[in-house]
Amino acid sequence: MYRNLPSGLWHSTSFQRAKAQLTEPLAVGFDGMRPNRTLAPSTAWIPMVVQLNSPLLQRAEFPVQAHHSPGSEGLPRVEGRVQLVTAPHRSFFTSVMAEAFRLAGQGMGVLVVQFLKGGVHQGGDRPMNFCRSLDWFRCNLPFCITEAQLQHTDRLPQAQASVQALWQRTQQRIAQGQDNLVVLDELSLAVHWGLIAEGEVLQLLANRPIHMDVVLTGPHMPESLLNQADQITELRRPHL
Repeated sequence: MYRNLPSGLWHSTSFQRAKAQLTEPLAVGFDGMRPNRTLAPSTAWIPMVVQLNSPLLQRAEFPVQAHHSPGSEGLPRVEGRVQLVTAPHRSFFTSVMAEAFRLAGQGMGVLVVQFLKGGVHQGGDRPMNFCRSLDWFRCNLPFCITEAQLQHTDRLPQAQASVQALWQRTQQRIAQGQDNLVVLDELSLAVHWGLIAEGEVLQLLANRPIHMDVVLTGPHMPESLLNQADQITELRRPHL
């Protein structure tokens, strides 16, 4: 059974120790780092015996501790992060959307809300769906909201009502906890223009489901939101 082994390996101390242990059943397979089942001896498990005796498999303490809280099963649960992506100008944050589609392609729940974008047949009850797990909401408006649009007396009430309806729908969806990632596009600008209350955004972030990652994008990011962020990304060039 050992005829094809090199002579150097045959006479090595590690091999002789491993060979001696093959007279007993080997405990192989792991549950974390501990054996969980026993198999009959076989030459195929010689490397496994050496690995089981190796100090390299001893788990080391990591210097960085992840934020977590106990779940319903008593196991640690990693907390989601609040990420801000801002710029001195209005922009389509391509990297954020690319990450949203990547997670959706993996089957994770994703919610994208564009508070200042309208379109045909949009609104809180008519989301666009991609990859079966990404819902994309826009305002129920035939136009996109700009600062110039808000100067028109006939457009301002429409914009306020539509943004508020979408904001209420967003809060309900987040409270359900079905999404792993939530992207609130240009929320900072909606706050800056007085369409959404800054205090309500802070309350939403504080009360969101613990596992949920939230990404806020847009210029004019309020200082209070910057203070709540786990990660802040600032784009200094347009069209990124």
